[in-house]
Amino acid sequence: MNASQTPPAQTSTGTRPTAATGPAPELATGPASGPVPEPGPRVVLITGASRGLGLELARALAAEGRQLVLTARNAAELAAVEAELAAVTKVVALAGSVVDDDHRERLAEAAAALGGAELLINNASTLTGYDLAGAALPRLADFPLTGLLETFEVNVLGPLALTQLVLPQLREHAGAVVNLSSDAAVEAYAGWGGYGASKAALDHASAVLAAEEPQLRVWAVDPGDMRTRMHQEAFPGEDISDRPLPHTVVPAFLALLRERPASGRYRAADLLAGPTADLLAGPTAESATSTTDEEHR
Repeated sequence: MNASQTPPAQTSTGTRPTAATGPAPELATGPASGPVPEPGPRVVLITGASRGLGLELARALAAEGRQLVLTARNAAELAAVEAELAAVTKVVALAGSVVDDDHRERLAEAAAALGGAELLINNASTLTGYDLAGAALPRLADFPLTGLLETFEVNVLGPLALTQLVLPQLREHAGAVVNLSSDAAVEAYAGWGGYGASKAALDHASAVLAAEEPQLRVWAVDPGDMRTRMHQEAFPGEDISDRPLPHTVVPAFLALLRERPASGRYRAADLLAGPTADLLAGPTAESATSTTDEEHR
């Protein structure tokens, strides 16, 4: 689960209260799993890439030689990321919001100019669509409707709209879509209703997209609790030093890209635990979730 930032915050994954999770619904699966040759120029488009998990994924993929199109709301932070990774690979960084139509078009055009995206990571998200400023997460009975609307625009409509624009490129390269999920999508936590409902919607949209685009991989991934600025904003004053740093879950995402299992919903914790081969054979009804930390800045 995530917290928001100002103004309508878009963030990179959030966190949740510690609690036992139940089984998550199985998402639609695609064609048989298994590695395939890396197609095309290996271009990756990542939203929410200026910090948190988005940044760590960008670093790891740059190290693999992939070309990057990165976006986030915070222009200064994104520029710093661009300067860092430009020494490693080709990087195009465009600051803006995923809810902005023109900005999404610029992102798709930038990926096309590099040869076409073979991977889209929809990491940007928001918890409440407005700055909590230290306040508690709102109950659904009190959730400002403008914030709720922004939450769904950032967490569901933005990713879907960007996916629509990039789909021709992904089809050409037999590519993949990664949508960041959360345990809040399948578990009921007080205060997380807006965020959880939006992530549940994104999970279902991921499943439908997988059924409609069998030549692609579409993965909804719950990265789990992470020690991020977003998490700290969600729990002001709480000591979160026991949470793992975002880079610790990156190997789970790299395993997905390497093994290309069937489309579906996965937990990073399960992918990082053994036996990896069994987990990557495909999602199961027991693939429960364990929170997100998407940072969209």
